[in-house]
Amino acid sequence: MAANWASFTAAEPDLAKTVEGRFGTHIHHVLATLRKDGSPRTTGIEVRFLNGELWLGMMPDSRKALDLRRDPRFALQANPGEGTSMGGGDVRISGRAIEVEDAETKAGYGGEVEPPEPFHLFRAELTEVVRTYVEDDTYLVVQLWKPGAPVRTLKRT
Repeated sequence: MAANWASFTAAEPDLAKTVEGRFGTHIHHVLATLRKDGSPRTTGIEVRFLNGELWLGMMPDSRKALDLRRDPRFALQANPGEGTSMGGGDVRISGRAIEVEDAETKAGYGGEVEPPEPFHLFRAELTEVVRTYVEDDTYLVVQLWKPGAPVRTLKRT
C-alpha cells in the first residue's frame, strides 16, 4: 500500500508538518536507490513539496534516474545539518518513485521550480515515514507511519 504526500498530510498533519519542515531547512538531501546488481547507491538530491505531492527532479540520464526507472524503490533522508542538534529530529521517507512524463505536469513543475531543461521528474508514493528524535535528553523516540495505519510511537532509554 502506498500514499501520496496529500494523503499522508491528511492522515497525520502534525508529523507531515514536521517532516516538511525538516526537508525545508536545507536544500540538499540524500536519496538511496538500487543499482542493477541490487546494491544501494546514495546521491544528493533536492526535493519539492508542491500541489499535494513530493517531487524528485533529476538531470537527464543521471544514475539515480536510471536506477529509479529500473526499480522505483527509494529511501530519502533529510539533511541533518551542521553539528548534532538536528532540530526536529532525523527524518526519512521510503516509497516508490513514479516517473512523470505528462508534458502539462512537467511544465507546471518547471514553472514553480525552474529546473535546468531537460529533466526527469518523479512523483513519490510513500510506503513509510520515520522521524527519530531525543526527548528530554532521556528518551529516543521513533515515530513510524505507514499508509492505512496511525503513527506508531516507540520510546526507549
